[in-house]
Order: sequence, then C-alpha cells, then structure tokens
Amino acid sequence: MSYYFSKEVDFKFEETIEKVKEALKQEGFGVLTEIDVKDTLKKKLDVEFRRYRILGACNPPFAYKALQAEDKIGVMLPCNVIVQEKENGKVEVAAINPLTSMQSVNNANLNDVAIAISNKLQKVINNLS
Repeated sequence: MSYYFSKEVDFKFEETIEKVKEALKQEGFGVLTEIDVKDTLKKKLDVEFRRYRILGACNPPFAYKALQAEDKIGVMLPCNVIVQEKENGKVEVAAINPLTSMQSVNNANLNDVAIAISNKLQKVINNLS
C-alpha cells in the first residue's frame, strides 16, 4: 500500500490549485494552510525550485473523531495534498493516504476515520479531470 494517492493532470498549475481546493471542499475539507515551496526555498536558501505547493486539508468532523480516539494524532494533521510541476510539463496532484500513516499509531479506534478520510482523498484525486 502506497503512502500517497496521485494523478497527473493537463491543467495549468494555478488552475489545478483551484480545482483541488474545490474538490476538497466537495468532500468536506477546508484548506487550513498553503505553503509555496518554490517561494520559500528562494527566500530561505536562494535556490530555484519547480512550482510546488503544499495544501494542509482538514475535514473538521473527522479530525474531531480522530482527536477523540488519539490525543496526539494532531501531529499528523492536517492531511497534506501537494500540487507540483513535473518535467514533462504536466502537473501532479498527490495526497497522503491516511491508512498507511495511521498504521504506525496502532490504535484500532482510528481505523474507521482513516478509511473514511482515505476514501475521500482518493475521490478528490480521482475526480480531477
């Protein structure tokens, strides 16, 4: 089982960001954080990097359930979704697979939450077209 779901799309980078945000919204997620990796690396290290954005997505009802089941699960929240330019001119979208990260926690009470969020994030990725 892979630790992420991914898909290459034919949209322009900024258009992809907007489509991902809308797809997340349709599945009950909000974007809490947005990190522009290219900009950050330029400012901090003065290096060039491809366009790469990390979106911190949160589904509040499921986050609440997870926090009730495991008080330190916040170290794994929010769920990260990346949008990055590829060398072939395509744009790739990838999202964490919560099933793989939750396995390391070893708390059976998180299984249902992990399955539900995993299904929602997989749907976000699959519906990008």
